[in-house]
Amino acid sequence: MKMMNPRKNNNTFMYYFVLFVWGFVLMQVGLGQSQTTEIKVGVVLDLQTSFSKICLTSINISLSDFYKYHADYTTRLAIHIRDSMEDVVQASSAALDLIKNEQVSAIIGPRTSMQAEFMIRLANKSQVPTITFSTTSPLMTSINSPYFVRTTLDDSSQVKAIAAIVKSFGWRNVVAIYVDNEFGEGIIPYLTNALQDVQALVVNRCLIPQEANDDQILKELYKLMTMQTRVFVVHMPPTLGFRLFQKAREIGMMKEGYAWLLTDGVMNLVKSNERGSSLENMQGVLGVRNHIPKSKELEDFRLRWKKRFDKKGNDEEPNIFALRAYDSITALAMAVEKTSIKSLRYEHPIASRNNKTDLATFGVSRYGPSLLKALSNVRFKGLAGEFELSDSGDQAMDL
Repeated sequence: MKMMNPRKNNNTFMYYFVLFVWGFVLMQVGLGQSQTTEIKVGVVLDLQTSFSKICLTSINISLSDFYKYHADYTTRLAIHIRDSMEDVVQASSAALDLIKNEQVSAIIGPRTSMQAEFMIRLANKSQVPTITFSTTSPLMTSINSPYFVRTTLDDSSQVKAIAAIVKSFGWRNVVAIYVDNEFGEGIIPYLTNALQDVQALVVNRCLIPQEANDDQILKELYKLMTMQTRVFVVHMPPTLGFRLFQKAREIGMMKEGYAWLLTDGVMNLVKSNERGSSLENMQGVLGVRNHIPKSKELEDFRLRWKKRFDKKGNDEEPNIFALRAYDSITALAMAVEKTSIKSLRYEHPIASRNNKTDLATFGVSRYGPSLLKALSNVRFKGLAGEFELSDSGDQAMDL
């Protein structure tokens, strides 16, 4: 009968034991490397509009691109989308829902300057950074809230370009025609000052309601025809602007002797492949728009964007706001990775019997201050140009 060697058995046991422990350690390391922390981010946009659909496509591509090239990052943005339904109250309600029920760490949106005011106050109260890539009214900066983060330049940054055009033609008097809301009114003080610097004056202001019908538009245009001034600066959204020029052409205000200047409120959203009566009515109009530096990355993005967006038969292209939506997500993802997740929580106030509203009971983000600081330090070359947070300033413009 053959006897087993006890020492050999022990060595074999130890060999397999060490191998098992080493394999377990490697497995845990691998699992640890693959674990990521989810950072909730709200998105508040008018989901039924073409504008928001275009920008949401950019947001999704940005998320995919960023984590494709930063697979080692330990944080991941998790998007929670809400529809503001083209309504000021609904936009605020959507933001409140995201803060109170989802406890998001940041909010992207809203689409318009009109929707922004109350959302900014919510952001300040909750310490949740609200990042907007499309609200351009300078009036928003007058609301004292560090948690309102604008990733686009406001409308005051284009007035020097408009004034330069006025100066080059030697015009002395200008009529400002603008939409009657926060978006329209915000630019006027800056435009007036810029024109005065070149010895020109805004001699009259013509306000057009956002929901103006054709008769209302014609009434205002006929008033302008009675004036001696024939130089007009128009600042309004494209849908209203197209209707204004249609009526102006019908009554003979687009012929020789009249001069029309457009701000980027219309020009930034006019597609390069635009066709039809809208552009025909604008023949002879001079406008400014944001300059977008050409790059290989931008061309690659446009091809991928159109491939994804055009699946539903849409004939669209990414505008400046779509590019800024992409860059905003990139900036937020970079900032989140640099921010400690130890403060990733909300602090809730003690409920009072007298406080019966949602505003009195929602929490305050302890993560917000450090995220805001990290965002302010983000610098990179984005699709829309050099990315750096700024309230306002000069910007390159195309004629």
